[in-house]
Amino acid sequence: MATRLASVWGCRGSLPSPGEDTVRYGGNTSCVQVQTGDGVPVILDAGTGIKRLGAELASAERIHVLLTHLHLDHVEGLRFFEPLWRPTTEVHLWGPPSPVYTLRDRIARAFSPPLFPVDLGDIPATVVFHDVPEDTWELEGIRIQADHVSHPGSTVGYRLEQDGHTLAFIPDHEPVLGVALESLAAEWISGHALAAGADVLVHDCQFTESEYADRMGWGHSSVADAVSFARRAEVGQLVLFHHDPDRSDEGVDRLVERAGELWDGAGGAAPIAAFEGMSLEA
Repeated sequence: MATRLASVWGCRGSLPSPGEDTVRYGGNTSCVQVQTGDGVPVILDAGTGIKRLGAELASAERIHVLLTHLHLDHVEGLRFFEPLWRPTTEVHLWGPPSPVYTLRDRIARAFSPPLFPVDLGDIPATVVFHDVPEDTWELEGIRIQADHVSHPGSTVGYRLEQDGHTLAFIPDHEPVLGVALESLAAEWISGHALAAGADVLVHDCQFTESEYADRMGWGHSSVADAVSFARRAEVGQLVLFHHDPDRSDEGVDRLVERAGELWDGAGGAAPIAAFEGMSLEA
């Protein structure tokens, strides 16, 4: 019997893209809810998908939000996250450290005029800020490892282990630059330690191979990079994520088909694409 590891509330990259061409995969940006044994919500990223999720968490008294980085598509739903507007809720925000600004200071930029009419200090909920630890740590029964990955700005990926299953979440990632991934030792591949042997890997797949040729260094993966990275890490299931905002449902279908061609012969499950409402299972 399959075990549900997480649920997808948003899987689009860069910019929300609602519309008739994105109905099947969805237009909301990055947000994944992790299944926990004690029921305390643990959420990966706060893109626009977190708004609908927040409406489902009316009874939650404590919530954890783990941010991979602070680009807008990963935090733009936070201001409309309903639990932040309840004085009875304690929201813990975790994010990558910066040598210059605290996590609170960086988040506060989004909660201030002219971008937003309410200052962070006036939010009714109790908000607690945490820099992501360098070592593995325990959170609500989940063993979590974070590590910096190749993407502009301070960016981390997450590895979450619970009840014998492992979920790796690396939504914005360019694992190598200008060299063949297969030619490198594992320790020289960005994010490899996070993904190695994971039951499910949720990974950036913003570009086709031809698109990537003109976008090398932008911090995102082509479908070929995503598949090569997953094969090298020997994951059980690759889930394509961070769909380009201009990518229609049919375009995502074609990426999945191409990923299957590249995966052929690797064994295990063929790659699939994330969609809103999807359950990630092992």
